[in-house]
Amino acid sequence: MRTGNELKLIFPQFGAEPKRYASLPFAEFFLQPMDGPRRVENTQRVLEYCLANPPWRVSLQAHKWLGIR
Repeated sequence: MRTGNELKLIFPQFGAEPKRYASLPFAEFFLQPMDGPRRVENTQRVLEYCLANPPWRVSLQAHKWLGIR
């Protein structure tokens, strides 16, 4: 997708770095921390990235935090 209302990326992902998508015409930009053994570290990285790089915002995958897989 190259345009739309919102763009959501799982972060971090090799080859899908947010800066590659920041210039696309989306109304909203969201980063979601990658799940797995580094979930806590990835969540911290998402927070830091979003604070340093507006318009990116944090988006959590609620089903994962609730334990619904």
